[in-house]
Amino acid sequence: MKLETALTIAETHATSANSAGPSPQAQPREFLLSLYQAAVQRALPLHNTAAFLPSPPSRDSGGRTIVIGAGKAGGSMAQAVEALWPADAPLQGLVVTRYQHIPPRPVGLTSRIEIVEAAHPVPDAAGLAAAERILAMVQGLTENDLVLCLISGGGSALLTLPADGLSLQDKQRINKELLNSGANISEMNCVRKHLSRIKGGRLAAACAPARVVTLTISDVPGDDPSIIASGPTVPDATTCADALSILQRYAIQVPAALLADLESGALETPKPGDAVFNGHEVHLIATPQQSLEAAAEVARAAGLKAYILSDEMEGESREVGKVHAALARAVKQKNQPFESPCVILSGGETTVTVRAQSAGTDEKMRGRGGRAGEFCMGLALGLQGQPGVYALAADTDGIDGLEDNAGAYVAPDTLARAQAAGMKIERYLDRNDAYGYFEPLGDLVITGPTHTNVNDFRAMLIV
Repeated sequence: MKLETALTIAETHATSANSAGPSPQAQPREFLLSLYQAAVQRALPLHNTAAFLPSPPSRDSGGRTIVIGAGKAGGSMAQAVEALWPADAPLQGLVVTRYQHIPPRPVGLTSRIEIVEAAHPVPDAAGLAAAERILAMVQGLTENDLVLCLISGGGSALLTLPADGLSLQDKQRINKELLNSGANISEMNCVRKHLSRIKGGRLAAACAPARVVTLTISDVPGDDPSIIASGPTVPDATTCADALSILQRYAIQVPAALLADLESGALETPKPGDAVFNGHEVHLIATPQQSLEAAAEVARAAGLKAYILSDEMEGESREVGKVHAALARAVKQKNQPFESPCVILSGGETTVTVRAQSAGTDEKMRGRGGRAGEFCMGLALGLQGQPGVYALAADTDGIDGLEDNAGAYVAPDTLARAQAAGMKIERYLDRNDAYGYFEPLGDLVITGPTHTNVNDFRAMLIV
């Protein structure tokens, strides 16, 4: 398929912002949503894949092209490869993505790569079966074969193959405890790599001696390919000792046999410099910074100054929200460190430490929400109704945590409207219940899956 035709397909995967654009002052919510849409559009695989595709194996060599991969963008990445791959070149493979994350197949696009679905963020039997099939698919390859690996955020849960002696139930429990612990993504993925038979470069080892080209969409601070989806095809510099330290830090138990294997180093991963990675290529086809820059361009086109704080912000979501609130108040009240009117953008991957009430068994006390919503509660609390400050925070995959919203919207009257309804924000923060707070206000941002993922997106409009 020609590139020009392929690029038009991307428009079926997300809604483009209106070319004229909503007015920042008259339509702050719609304007902030247009910034989010611009960020998502920039990260769509069909806009970014063509420049990094390798040539197919020569016909004379008899080599095959096998496509494998995992992640929330797996379906759209597979479709991009199908659209851009030469029609007369053989292509086959299997990619796993999250439930409800397979994009509509464009008319006329052939299906040569199988796409299956599994659970995220806690792995399930479907993800286990997909990982087993992928590992089997790359057995017996030769140096004439090409493996094209498509990796995006979420792949750690979707590509699950527990280490020997670790059951799926154990893996699910450990994953849940990591998610609720407040551990950052680097820490979580260090543990995941060492408790897996496919992560941390092990998939690359299984592909040997075939050539491996990895195309990845970054959802992690720093864009380290070894952290994205726990780096199944790239070297791992972390160690069993690192994984042990993290498990101890967050008081997470593992079966005794696995603990012994970690202590002995029996679960060590392939390291940088290992010959198994010779000749391999890794390409970042979309990053958080690129998406933030795309949103900044939209803001500047609307006549506003745009400032990008960082694409690597980490920390407790509510606390990051409070820091953003302090910055916005300084800009509005003192015109420093930035000049208003302006837009302030940031990205990264914050964390939510689930409180006891939220983690309990009483359904009425259990909070619903994710990082973006918790950021917005912290922001609203810090702003205290500051006039002239509006904000939107959303996950670029379209799903905040386990709910159906991408994130939430904050306006100067957010706290007042909630208080009028008898809702005290502190109570919702205590049980990590961002969904329960913003849903009655009509301030959830609901987009549906976007079929890409460059992680957190935050935008503050100060007028």
